[in-house]
Amino acid sequence: MAEGVFRSMTKGDTRVDVIDSAGTGAYHEGCPPDPRTMSVLADHNETEYDHCARKVRSIDFRTFDYVLAMDGENLHDLTRSHRRIVKTSGADAAPAKVQLFGDFGGRKGEEVIDPYYGARDGFTIAYEQMTRFSKGFIEQVLSVVDTVNVPDA
Repeated sequence: MAEGVFRSMTKGDTRVDVIDSAGTGAYHEGCPPDPRTMSVLADHNETEYDHCARKVRSIDFRTFDYVLAMDGENLHDLTRSHRRIVKTSGADAAPAKVQLFGDFGGRKGEEVIDPYYGARDGFTIAYEQMTRFSKGFIEQVLSVVDTVNVPDA
């Protein structure tokens, strides 16, 4: 869901190149998003989201500027993987910043409670969090990109 929300919010934004999402486990690898995710996205007129679940790969830490975790357990797993890559291959092999996505939502350390095992309202709550986190990321990270990329007068 986070990918779908962020894609929608940054559509046409030249500061954003590649957006992708992956899990730390391969539980649903190859599967489309949960129907409840698609239903909540559709409630917000986000109907172009198309995704196939996959597991995080080592190359993701080189390909992406940010690797964002939804909760503390995933942050721990991603950080451990990132450190292992840096230790064995050097910092250039994994320049991505690994962070908790919720840190961009206004409450440091905020986690997304996985809605998968609950009712649809959990997906609505997750959508609200993804929207808030995405707005914060855009304000805190992409606005800095604007500042850095301003040509000299």
